[in-house]
Amino acid sequence: MEIEFWWLLALPLFFALGWLAARIDIKQVVKESRALPRSYFAGLNFLLNEQQDKAIDAFIEAVRIDPQTIELHFALGSLFRRRGETDRAIRMHQILVDREDLNEDQRLQALSELGQDFLKAGLLDRAEAVFLKLRDTREKDMALRYLLEIYQQEKDWAKAIEVAGALPDHEGLMWRREVANFHCELAASALADSRYDEVRRQVEEALFINRRCVRASLLLGDVLAAEGRDEEALETWKKIESQDPVYLALAAERIMDAYGRLERVEQGHQLLKSWLERHASLDLLDELFHWELEKQGPKAAYDLVREELKRNPTLLGLDKLLEAALLAAPAEQRSDIELVKQLIHGHTRKVARYRCDACGFKARQFHWRCPACGGWETYPPRRTEEFDLTP
Repeated sequence: MEIEFWWLLALPLFFALGWLAARIDIKQVVKESRALPRSYFAGLNFLLNEQQDKAIDAFIEAVRIDPQTIELHFALGSLFRRRGETDRAIRMHQILVDREDLNEDQRLQALSELGQDFLKAGLLDRAEAVFLKLRDTREKDMALRYLLEIYQQEKDWAKAIEVAGALPDHEGLMWRREVANFHCELAASALADSRYDEVRRQVEEALFINRRCVRASLLLGDVLAAEGRDEEALETWKKIESQDPVYLALAAERIMDAYGRLERVEQGHQLLKSWLERHASLDLLDELFHWELEKQGPKAAYDLVREELKRNPTLLGLDKLLEAALLAAPAEQRSDIELVKQLIHGHTRKVARYRCDACGFKARQFHWRCPACGGWETYPPRRTEEFDLTP
């Protein structure tokens, strides 16, 4: 391919223009850098060396020398917030909000930072007021996410539902599980006040949003049982196996009580045993164990746990086995069994925990919402970290 003659003339021209532009950019950078206080560069150096205390002192000095360094105000406020010095962060960002020389983007950024300061400080009403102001601006999506966090902390589930509905469609889909739980929180409150129609309304909303919402099925069954409709309650609770079998243990006691009222206890017992065979669960085993112990005696409870240990050997299961063995053993053997049981039980007290799948926080009781990270349904109702006895 032949090169046009005029291209050869244009190449030196393009090179000259590029060189000139680079020179102008360099001169501008040098000019701007000379205008900055030396303490600003000292602060950057301290930050690079992870010396935050010295960096903050240097930046404060830079701001004192040149109050017009707006970006430095933002950086300093963020540093204060990360260090937990929320009072200083609030003052720094409030100064920015009150300035009249900020452009629209800077003002919105200052308000956003101030709202985050209030939230970090636990001043939820003031944080809410800030993010409500930002809701009608280009920072709307960010404001909605923080408002959602605030309303969850305040347990204002109605407002949380409204805000979640205002999220962009793709984000709203991500919040289906959480919003279903907001409706369940309202349903649980209504159930405590015997407002059954309201419970149904909230449960229907929860299941419409998330068909796999086990909590909604539990609450709907509770309403039906409270109205004396045990057959319908049982059918509702049985659906949990198809929603998420991990949660079957939460329905076990409810199911046995309903079958007891219908005088079909053995049928309920067989249902729980079939669940245990299909879905190994220490909590389901625990429910069956206590039922066997109370209704059939220590020997039946012992046989139940022994069979389960063959399928799923765990230290917690062994603890239950020893409990049943102790009750069924002759008097002369009880002291030895008691000694072993105490040793095993001492370990099971340490390992019998529910653990959050999101953050790893451990608790002795089940939570629909993690007390540590705030995740919903991140606590599977199964105890973890049991020692496996399989060789």
